[in-house]
Amino acid sequence: MIDELDDAFDERERERERERERGDKGRHRRAYVENRRRRAEGKAAGGGGKTFFALLMTLVLLGTLGGGVWYGYDRIQGFFTAADYEGGGTGEVVVEVKAGHTATDIANTLYSAGVVKSAKAFIEAATENSRSKNIQVGSYKVRKQMRAVDALAMLLDPKNRVVNGVVIPEGTTAKRVYLLLEKETKIPAKEFEAAAKDPLALGVPDFWFTRSDGKKVAPSIEGFLFPSTYEIPPKADAETILKMMVDNFLTVVGEMEFTDRVQKERGGITPYEALIVASLAQAEAGNKDDLGKVARVAYNRAYGEFPCNCLEMDVTVNYYLELTGQKTKRSKDMTDAELDNPKNPYNRKLRGMIPTPINNPGKQALEGAMDPPPGKWLYFVAIDDKGHSAFAETYEQHLKNEAKAKENGII
Repeated sequence: MIDELDDAFDERERERERERERGDKGRHRRAYVENRRRRAEGKAAGGGGKTFFALLMTLVLLGTLGGGVWYGYDRIQGFFTAADYEGGGTGEVVVEVKAGHTATDIANTLYSAGVVKSAKAFIEAATENSRSKNIQVGSYKVRKQMRAVDALAMLLDPKNRVVNGVVIPEGTTAKRVYLLLEKETKIPAKEFEAAAKDPLALGVPDFWFTRSDGKKVAPSIEGFLFPSTYEIPPKADAETILKMMVDNFLTVVGEMEFTDRVQKERGGITPYEALIVASLAQAEAGNKDDLGKVARVAYNRAYGEFPCNCLEMDVTVNYYLELTGQKTKRSKDMTDAELDNPKNPYNRKLRGMIPTPINNPGKQALEGAMDPPPGKWLYFVAIDDKGHSAFAETYEQHLKNEAKAKENGII
């Protein structure tokens, strides 16, 4: 029995030991979980403390350092807003707005010139102001280190444009263009003449100097100095100005599709020959309404059924007189020797088309040469004081038109 009791006691003791072990494990487990919870809460409490501490330190700095702390604030703010000057600027600087410039291009120009603190600031100012689309091509006087909105306002104010405009009329010869430029820019005409000796360097593509009649072409700038009003950039030299004019010519003929249409529609002649015809029409037509018809006469005479296949236009004689430093004349004052000078490469009796254009034609003359009205006219004469001409297919009809011109006191 004792053995059984001992065994029972031992069994109870072992059971108590197992219960103590299970209890210890449970307590350890609960303690572990509780410690994990407390650590997590402690971290959160610690993070909040750090955040609070950082905020407290910021307030202390603000209170202690005063205005100096705003430098740091400005640096931080710069991550979110465009850097911009605070004042209205100082001094003066000239910037140029070129054709095709976008707001970004203008912003970069202003930033490079030290006008605005960042290109972004100007772009934002331009975006918020619908009038920014009205900025015109040209040069402007602005100030350095100025607010972007103020810089925009100066570009929109016509008073700040640097106006140095030169008007080149339609039909002006290259030699006269140089004289007009000299008068306005004070750059000697001889410098323009020197720059014009190489039209290819000024931007005229070499394909322009080709002809369908096999005649050799000596590249000339004549015809490529497009007539318009030009604002000359400050400190521009002769080459820069002539390049502007050539660029304008290429832009205009490109928009017109001049070269493509001439090659497709004008019976195989080249764009250069059509340019020559445009210059002839510009010189001969007394009224813009007749530019296309005069161009048609030129084509008919040089490439059609005109007996001599020559132009017989007195304006070519005058062009040669000007080239050689002689005075130009009215047709009735020209001598027979001048009208038919064998040394003149622009002789009115020359078969086919003359060597080069004889002036710089405008857009309407170019349009007339590109797309002249249909007709078999070989003759024309001015018949009224408004410069309108009468056109004829035969010489007999032409004589009648001349008689009418005499009645009207035109010839």
